[in-house]
Amino acid sequence: MSRLGNQLITRQPFSSPVDVVRHFGALQAQDYLGSLWALGLRTAKSSEARIEAVLAEGSVLRTHIFRGTWQYVTPADVRWMLSLVAERVIASTASRHRELGLDAKTLGRSVELIAEALSGEKHLTRRELSVVLSRRRIDTSDARLLHILGHAELRGVICSGARRGKQATFALLAERAPKAPTLTREQALEKLARRYFGSRGPATERDFGWWTGLPLREVRQAIELARTRLARTIIDGREHWSAGEANGGRARRGIHLLPAFDECLIAYRDRGAFVEAEHVRKINAGGGILKPALLCNGRVVGTWQRALEKRRVSIEVRPFRTLTANERVLLNAAAERYAAFLGLSARTVVR
Repeated sequence: MSRLGNQLITRQPFSSPVDVVRHFGALQAQDYLGSLWALGLRTAKSSEARIEAVLAEGSVLRTHIFRGTWQYVTPADVRWMLSLVAERVIASTASRHRELGLDAKTLGRSVELIAEALSGEKHLTRRELSVVLSRRRIDTSDARLLHILGHAELRGVICSGARRGKQATFALLAERAPKAPTLTREQALEKLARRYFGSRGPATERDFGWWTGLPLREVRQAIELARTRLARTIIDGREHWSAGEANGGRARRGIHLLPAFDECLIAYRDRGAFVEAEHVRKINAGGGILKPALLCNGRVVGTWQRALEKRRVSIEVRPFRTLTANERVLLNAAAERYAAFLGLSARTVVR
């Protein structure tokens, strides 16, 4: 259960979502609504409104970093993390950019115009930035705008701004994280290894390489640099690393509702510690999708989805096996916890 403790599933020692993100280094934020619960699940006495307030004020940022996907990161960590992987991710997009007609000149000019439009702590929506670019005769049709914005994030120019209603906005990273420190590459590698294995260990170098997108040479260098702060264990004949235990908070055993793309599943190349082989396709049918999962005593035993009503959230669960009477009690408790996070009552339906 140490992995679940380090993942802050069975224990929630932090009362602030900022501390949770700092503990992880970067926390997957692919699906926005699901990512709010990923933070809420790991934060003591939290609510969706409180998480969104932290995001609005910029204490936690949402941007593209590792593997070119969305993550939550603190302003203090964003620069040195980008310095490790941004160029590699940008290089991986070259072929797609050629298909879209996005050459270096177009991307560079687009980033300049976006930075100019956001200057002075302006927060603009995707549509508003599209208008800015279109007025300067830069085509934003098809997927071009998404790639332009992603490129600007990886270049360390923009990040998430405060949401406007249900719409996401973008802001200048220099204004949201004005004092973000930079580190040498060796310092950054060492720090990243400690964050990863401290929040997701025990894990293998293969897991670390998958999550970071770093080449094996740098994965091993990072582990070696952090070696005095890491613990080595052999599990099923393979070398695993960890960095201490997450302590504090009341232990929560039993059943947990994991959101889509949760770190419990996405942080590892090998998900066998959580999911039986015959059930992998039920949560990851392809296309990079990881469904919300029902976790029971450290194993995925089903999937779930929500339906919002006026004062209630209906949680439909599809277990892979028949749940025991006690497991149904624990499921109802997990559903009530999620509903409380949303400020609603809960209704649980088992299919």
